[in-house]
Amino acid sequence: MITKEATTAAPAPAPAVPEPPRPVQRRRAWDEAPRWQIYLPLGIYLVFTLIPFYWILLFALRPAGSTSLVPWPMTTAHFEKVWTDRGFATFFQNSVLVGVATLFMTTLVALAGGYALARFDFRIKRGFMLALLCSQFVPGALLLVPLFEIFAELQMINSLGSVIIAETVFQLPLSMILLSNFIKNVPYSLEEAAWVDGCNRFRAFRVVVLPLLRPGLIAVGSFAFVHSWNHFLFALMFLNNQEKQTVPVGLNTLMSADSVDLGALAAGGIIAAVPVVIVFAFIQKWLITGFSAGAVKG
Repeated sequence: MITKEATTAAPAPAPAVPEPPRPVQRRRAWDEAPRWQIYLPLGIYLVFTLIPFYWILLFALRPAGSTSLVPWPMTTAHFEKVWTDRGFATFFQNSVLVGVATLFMTTLVALAGGYALARFDFRIKRGFMLALLCSQFVPGALLLVPLFEIFAELQMINSLGSVIIAETVFQLPLSMILLSNFIKNVPYSLEEAAWVDGCNRFRAFRVVVLPLLRPGLIAVGSFAFVHSWNHFLFALMFLNNQEKQTVPVGLNTLMSADSVDLGALAAGGIIAAVPVVIVFAFIQKWLITGFSAGAVKG
């Protein structure tokens, strides 16, 4: 007699799921190379990079007339000399004023122009972009004569305003291109959503887009500040009064045709370099992000 349990068919076993193939781990070229082949070139490069900085510190910290390769005993006489006797306190103040003013003016104008290039279409847009790119091939020395005549007519010679305007004009093309490419990376739908919620164009830009542009703004502003801080030509040509000169021009006054005060020159170079180093130390992360994001799309 066949029972009900015997007539019930046993369930078929579930098919085995094959395991996914394991990715083949490829060894990279630098993993196969010995460590000394990596560290030796980097060490040589580091030595050649740091030697000039050590040489500057050596001349700035060791006493005048010393030939020692170690700055001992250390002295701050060279720093006191350039800061008080040579007027570097005034030069430093003028450079800070020019750099900060150039930073704000360049950022504001480039932000407005970059937004127009990124969000609006007009007939001469391609030609305008081409003109911006071509302006980067024009050296600053060619702008000296027309700018000098313009500032002379405006009675702005020997004024820090002339240097600020010249530096802003010189920095605007590249800054505008970078910010326009950075704004293109911000989805246009974010602004449209803000318009639907009742914001006008300016409020939508200020509330939605502007916070996302922080890396790009930091990159453009820092580049404008550093360039105006280190630029020598405009300050030399437009500023005749010593009380209006900037740090690069002040460094030039430490060198004469007969002799060069190496200790004072080294101390002045350190004074000029320290603010830039501090700025880059704090904004390095945003600087790299801003330049990379503004250069990959456009």
